[in-house]
Amino acid sequence: MAAGPILLRMVASSVSLAASAGRHIRRIMKTGHLGVVDKGINDLQTEADRVAQQHIIGSLTKLYPKATIIGEEDLDPNNIPSELFSSDLTEDVLRLKCHEKIFNIKEEDIVVWVDPLDGTREFAQGYTEHVTVLIGFAFEGKPVAGAYGFQHTPPPSDRRIVISTKSRISPVVSEAIKAMKPDKIIHVGGAGYKTVLLLEGAADIYLYASKGTKKWDTCACEAIVETIGGKLTDIFGNHMLYHKTVHHINEFGVLATMQNHDYYVSRIPQSVQESMSKI
Repeated sequence: MAAGPILLRMVASSVSLAASAGRHIRRIMKTGHLGVVDKGINDLQTEADRVAQQHIIGSLTKLYPKATIIGEEDLDPNNIPSELFSSDLTEDVLRLKCHEKIFNIKEEDIVVWVDPLDGTREFAQGYTEHVTVLIGFAFEGKPVAGAYGFQHTPPPSDRRIVISTKSRISPVVSEAIKAMKPDKIIHVGGAGYKTVLLLEGAADIYLYASKGTKKWDTCACEAIVETIGGKLTDIFGNHMLYHKTVHHINEFGVLATMQNHDYYVSRIPQSVQESMSKI
């Protein structure tokens, strides 16, 4: 194992694993045999989800056994095919500087949140551009690093494009979006893909005024958005917590912006806040 701060080593492993998980996902998509399982309302699982999680969490569990690693799928991380294990590292990550506050954190204090295939419903429908692999790292309940790909482009200041759910529209979600007075609304699947579009300047506000996203959907996203200077919170403006014992569901929705975050929090209607508080 390469020397250096444990967090950087884990991120270096995860960047490599996210890339190879993507190759597994594309391979399974090409076969046309997705092995879809319905886990509940609006909650699907495919063979690609299962293989990607076995690859990522199975490898991380062997490499970093003291860390807490939580994935979306209910699979045994200690029972994976040998061909799905990888100890590869992305060397460029190891050359990054690690902030002094997290330089000396211990492996056992790190919580990893993994969504092996974010956007499963869209994947099953053939919208592969909505799919991302999300690996987020938390320390003391706060996201400190994330692994997934994007190219940051600052958004213009003279527009207001809202990005929100493709498949889970409700009156409350629609009311919250309308309150932003958007110039345009984009409906796509996957928390990771919505965040990518925000980071790449294609949207200005990622808003989902409903419970439904989980900690593995937002940990990596929040870490990266906040590192670049944006903000990701619930609709009340409060940050999510990512302790290993925390409830997995984000009960109070998601609001992410690259600028003017407090202003958009203030635009959430009282009726929407009350509806979310009752959920």
